[in-house]
Amino acid sequence: MKLTFAGAADTVTGSRYLLDSGGRQILLDCGLFQGFKKLRDRNWADFPLPPREIDRVVLSHAHLDHSGYLPALVRDGFRGQIVATEATRELCEILLRDSARLQEEEAEFANRHGYSKHAPARPLYTTEDAERALARFVANGFDRDFDLGDGIVGRFLPAGHLLGAAIVRLQRGHRTLVFSGDLGRPHDLVMRPPHTVDAADTLIVESTYGDREHGGEDPEAVLGRVIRETASRGGTILIPSFAVGRAQTLLYALYRLKERGEIPEIPVFLDSPMAVDATRLYRRFQHDHRLTPEQCAGMYSTARLVTTPAESKRLATLHGPLIIVSASGMATGGRVLHHLKRLLPDPANHVVFAGFQAPGTRGAHLVAGVREVKIHGDWHSVRAGVTQLDGFSAHADGDELIDWMRGFHSAPKQVYVTHGEPEAADRLRVRIEKELGWRARVPEHMETVDPAL
Repeated sequence: MKLTFAGAADTVTGSRYLLDSGGRQILLDCGLFQGFKKLRDRNWADFPLPPREIDRVVLSHAHLDHSGYLPALVRDGFRGQIVATEATRELCEILLRDSARLQEEEAEFANRHGYSKHAPARPLYTTEDAERALARFVANGFDRDFDLGDGIVGRFLPAGHLLGAAIVRLQRGHRTLVFSGDLGRPHDLVMRPPHTVDAADTLIVESTYGDREHGGEDPEAVLGRVIRETASRGGTILIPSFAVGRAQTLLYALYRLKERGEIPEIPVFLDSPMAVDATRLYRRFQHDHRLTPEQCAGMYSTARLVTTPAESKRLATLHGPLIIVSASGMATGGRVLHHLKRLLPDPANHVVFAGFQAPGTRGAHLVAGVREVKIHGDWHSVRAGVTQLDGFSAHADGDELIDWMRGFHSAPKQVYVTHGEPEAADRLRVRIEKELGWRARVPEHMETVDPAL
């Protein structure tokens, strides 16, 4: 048995783990690399294994850093099943179609305006590729076994974090491998806590926030204060947000702030067709989250839904105070870029990033305090206020990750700490060794190990 860390092993992005059982090639997650150019370039490189040789893909959840490479994998020859929970499958229908459309639009925009270094600019994959990938999905419920061949049995356990997000457990005989996926928080505003796991021979655990805690001031209180201050000077509050998961948490937080009278009654716009579609799914998958039907209705009705490009462009004609929630969450693409170009030069406005910003992204640059930022080939001055809120993160922090691992009844033979920046991953490794007494290490990109499965 061989396990190759083909992604998320020296970075927080590009989740991909290749498992070679001798008789089967199984890929855990198939994510996009995001952030620095050297990471994004990995998306264009040949896949480490010819895709036609992969038998199954097992998907932990729908976020693009875990699912976003699937259309390219299918285009290049993968013909097996993509196994995921039902909610993950439905979210991927939204995310992968939108990802492909955005890439096509951005390539066309770059060619029209001539700012790409490539002639012609081309998308990583097309909407046709996305549709072919979606046709290969097979849904499997939580807490139900599924056969992966060669004696390997899989099972999805609730991870919190996002609708449909799963901890993946693989068993072969008496050996067990557990992949945490992205773990949610025990007291998340919207999602239920992650499932407790009893045991594993091999554990792959994420470390996005492995070196920090989500402490400090209540993020709702900070958001409320930013909104009140910006509204008082007639400005616009722009909240770049991941369309799936984060946007819904933010809408619910805005609903709560309005219900308590802590922010003025100003218009809120959800400018992301993908986020609009994802929000509707919270009513369907009621068992995945904490919200009552009434709270779901309140979340849904908080914002005016903006779906068409024409409606999005009309937002530029409105004068504040108002709130715009728009994708993408790290300002790497999508409609939010057009809002940023318009709003950043005006000190009356404020941009709120609600969550982790991967190094190398525009979001990370803006949070770091740059005075100008490049968008669509041009530089734009930054005079608007910028705030980052970590408290809305759907990722468990360092303490919460350690507490989740304390739920194991016995120590794994080996823990691999992945899906984190080097400092975060190594800090969690040290804590696992010192506080739990387990063997832990941080694997390198493309390293191959024996997972004892």
